[in-house]
Amino acid sequence: MSVTSSDMTMEQLQAEIAAGRVDTVLVAATDMQGRLQGKRITARFFIDEVMDHGTEGCNYMMATDVEMNTIDGYELTSWERGYGDLMFVPDYSTLRRIPWHPATVMVQCDLAFIDGSPLSVSPRQVLKAQLERLEKLGYSPIGATELEFALYNTGYREAMAKDYRNLEAASTYNIDYSLFGTGQVEGYLRRLRNEMDEAGLYTESAKGECNLGQLEVGFRYTDMLATCDNHVVYKLGAKEIADQEGKSVTFMAKPNDREGNSCHIHMSLRDTDGTPVFPTGHGTEMSETMKHFVAGVVATQHDFTYLYAPNVNSYKRFADGSFAPTAVGWGWDNRTCAVRIVGHGPALRFEQRVPGADANPYLASAALIAAGIHGIENQLELPEALAGNAYTQNAPTIPRRLHDAVAAFESSEVARHAFGDEVVNHYTHAGRVEMTAFDAAVTDWEVRRGFERL
Repeated sequence: MSVTSSDMTMEQLQAEIAAGRVDTVLVAATDMQGRLQGKRITARFFIDEVMDHGTEGCNYMMATDVEMNTIDGYELTSWERGYGDLMFVPDYSTLRRIPWHPATVMVQCDLAFIDGSPLSVSPRQVLKAQLERLEKLGYSPIGATELEFALYNTGYREAMAKDYRNLEAASTYNIDYSLFGTGQVEGYLRRLRNEMDEAGLYTESAKGECNLGQLEVGFRYTDMLATCDNHVVYKLGAKEIADQEGKSVTFMAKPNDREGNSCHIHMSLRDTDGTPVFPTGHGTEMSETMKHFVAGVVATQHDFTYLYAPNVNSYKRFADGSFAPTAVGWGWDNRTCAVRIVGHGPALRFEQRVPGADANPYLASAALIAAGIHGIENQLELPEALAGNAYTQNAPTIPRRLHDAVAAFESSEVARHAFGDEVVNHYTHAGRVEMTAFDAAVTDWEVRRGFERL
């Protein structure tokens, strides 16, 4: 069973607006950092102007850093080019209620130039391009993302005022699988589960994790575009509901010295008839298609790590014995490997364990699909599985710094063949912007270490 990312039709929206039950429409698109950006539009204006024509927004939205600073060096936009507009083109298959705000619905958009031509570097378009390539081979991907976050009893404004130090975590010890531990934050978790269901997601469960205040809410699989659309709605909602409750959450990959926040991605393929193509029966035997696909994921792990781990902080999460993988390879139900094969029969699938919670789901999913296509088209042979503790084996490792991951992505022939020069150059520049900002920063660690001693 799969679900769509919509819980409302256009006819229902028009009726809700006419009846006065909806007064606000959020028109949203995902930026390079995987965040929803857009406008809050009055219902009447949406019906009169936006519904059939979309709306405009400055093209700098696709050329900023994490702090929304305008950055030079992008082909798309600059001061010299005048920072013109892009079109928000609504995709009404994503129309949904936003229950944590009264009388509010959201529609997610593709970004396009004013002449209607698609913006190839927009994350949703990057994924759609890979979906089209895979469709030509006769396959469509389904999957789910497992997104961890840390919950604090300290609100966002207070956290900022405290310079993000000495925040009160929502748990005081490891509550992984603890019902008592999650029961202590059930007020927040209950809202999160139920209101995500009301927003058109299919919530499965919630559980505690290892780090203090760390939690995970699981959602049912669906097609990968809807999975990514749901993912970014969930991240926004998790933050906004926390804010309403006087709390805060972070999706940083490594918010402190303990365990990091992951975003494991599960994926499998179906053919044009909707039949699973990864299993050969009801057991765990992989089809040749699955072997080639997973071989492609393993073979491009080094090239594509940047799309799974896009920030300086992402690489702090990778550590031996941390459940965050460091070894390039795959294993049978082995959580020490970058790629884990799990399930059986129609549920046979792979899990990519490298992405952190800070990953852009569209870009990470696009990377997996491009990797799988590379494996299928070149009939790559699946290497031997890693057995036992992959951290202690003599296996190649993923890049351990953003600098190395960006360089690998930039020089990758596979990446340029799959995504095109425009996309590779755009996101390579984004990586360099992130590195430059970090290299110029004086960290607390440097001050504590050297203030008196040096």
